[in-house]
Amino acid sequence: MEDLILYYKWMIEKNDAWEAKCNHCGACCGAYEDPCENLHKDSNGRFYCGVYDRRFGKWHTVSGKELNCVPLRDKIAQGHSWPGDELCGYK
Repeated sequence: MEDLILYYKWMIEKNDAWEAKCNHCGACCGAYEDPCENLHKDSNGRFYCGVYDRRFGKWHTVSGKELNCVPLRDKIAQGHSWPGDELCGYK
């Protein structure tokens, strides 16, 4: 049981380290083209997702186009690029 607890703690630490790489540029969510309907900008100019905990799946852009939100690590692993991706802390 202790091994399982240690494993979960390790997974949480890895996830937190991954999430900390985000600099909230909004590029992955279309901030520099046709943004996701859930993308918001705070008073400091940083972007955030209004439905972050349930973001994966079908959504729409501001102009009404359908988009499929997938984990960013999948996009990067597949070699995808997007407008503004040079700002991305994950890349």
